Amino acid sequence: MRHNEVEHVTVATEIPFGSILRAHMEWLANPAQGRRADLSGLTLNETKVAHADLRRAILKGITLLDAHWTECDMSGASLENSDLERANLAGCDMTGCSLDDANFAGSWMAGANLSECKGSRVSFRRAKLTGARFMDASLQQCSFHEAVLDSAMFHQARLYELDCQASSLTSTHFYHCRIQHTRFNNSNASLASFQGAKLDHCQFTSATLDGARFSKAEITQGIFRNASLKNCDFRDIRMRGGEFARATLTGARFGGAQLTMTDFRGANLEGAKELTAEQLQQVLTDRGTILPNGSRGPYMRFSGAEKPL
Repeated sequence: MRHNEVEHVTVATEIPFGSILRAHMEWLANPAQGRRADLSGLTLNETKVAHADLRRAILKGITLLDAHWTECDMSGASLENSDLERANLAGCDMTGCSLDDANFAGSWMAGANLSECKGSRVSFRRAKLTGARFMDASLQQCSFHEAVLDSAMFHQARLYELDCQASSLTSTHFYHCRIQHTRFNNSNASLASFQGAKLDHCQFTSATLDGARFSKAEITQGIFRNASLKNCDFRDIRMRGGEFARATLTGARFGGAQLTMTDFRGANLEGAKELTAEQLQQVLTDRGTILPNGSRGPYMRFSGAEKPL
């Protein structure tokens, strides 16, 4: 990111945008000489800006519909109530931004850095966030409905009441996240990682999670109804009250998992690995359950059905 110049600024407006940016750079270097950029409430639709230094700028209520603000540094900026629908924000640094009620619906944000950002009621609906970073972010009641988040990173983020339904989360990392009351229904999270995460009352109904990693996660009241969980890694998880009705768990690994009262009625566990007789005696199975050896449940002690063929 360049902080000493602004490249490719095209603003069809009477607002002296270039002068504002130059004064802002002077303010960043010496607050006694320059002036902090305050673009609150301005409409700058379809503007084109690249490599602008807008660190700690005031952008509350700004409207940037269809704008192209690529690789800009907006770290620490105030973006509350802003409307950036369909904006191109690829490669932007938005570390530590405040985002309450901001709208990024349909925006192109590949590679954007939103680490340590905070926001409630933010819309990322249908946004393209491939490879975006949300490490240590705190987000509440936000929408990622139908968003593309492949290979995004949410390490140690705090996520509350999010709508991630029908989103694309292939190879997305939720390492050591705290996720509560979040809906991943109908999402594609194949190869995603929830290792060490705490998931409380989250829903994965009809989600595709093939090859996903949940090792050492704590899952409370997780709903995996009708989900595809082939070859998932559930080793050393602690699960309380999970439901896997009609879920497919073929080839999944359960070594060391604590599964007390987990509901596997109607689930397909054929070929599941590392399940023990003790584990299967502590979970709920019925005639609709397919056990690791391919036989029908419920699991009976000393049957050997815990051993895949």
